[in-house]
Amino acid sequence: MADLDMEDEEDAGGAAKPKALPAPLPDKKKGGIVGMIVGIVVVTALAAGLGMFLGQMTAKTVEQAVADREKAKPKDEPIRSTRYTGDMTLQPIEAIVTNLGQPSDTWIRMETAMVFQNGALKNPEVTAAEIRQDLITYARTITLAQLEGPSALQHLREDLNERVAARTNGAVSELVIETLVVQ
Repeated sequence: MADLDMEDEEDAGGAAKPKALPAPLPDKKKGGIVGMIVGIVVVTALAAGLGMFLGQMTAKTVEQAVADREKAKPKDEPIRSTRYTGDMTLQPIEAIVTNLGQPSDTWIRMETAMVFQNGALKNPEVTAAEIRQDLITYARTITLAQLEGPSALQHLREDLNERVAARTNGAVSELVIETLVVQ
C-alpha cells in the first residue's frame, strides 16, 4: 500500500524517489498590511470630512444664536460692570485667627468684610461680631485639604456666603475675603 503523504515513484533504475513538495504559497502579509493602511486612510479621510461638515454646521448655529441675542438686546440699556449699586455699604469684620480642624497645628488668618444695602441692618457692628463668631466656628471645622487646589477659594467663599446669608436672613449681599493666610 502506498503512503498517502508520500508517494514513491520509481525511476528508470528501479529506485524509489520521493515525491516533490508543492511550491510555497505566496506571502499574503504584504496585501494585508497594504489593505489595512488603505482602510485607515479612508476612515481618517471620512472622519475629517464629517468633522469639517459638522464644525461648519455648528459654527453657523452659534453665529445665528449670537445674532439673535444681539437683536433681542435693547440698544439703550447701559452695560453694568458690577452688581452693586451706589447705596451699598462695606463693613469690615475684625480679623480672625484660629487653628484648623485638621491638622490642628495649622493656623488660619482671615480678614473679611460684609456688603449690605444701607439701612438693611439695624446695627452693622453687632452683625459683624456675630458673623465673626460664625467664621471662627466654621474655620475650626475645615481641614487643610479643603483649602488646597484651584477651586478651594471659590468653595470657601460659597460656604461663607451661605453662612452669612443664613445668619442675616439675606440682608448681607456678600462676604468679601480680603486676606487669607494659612500657616
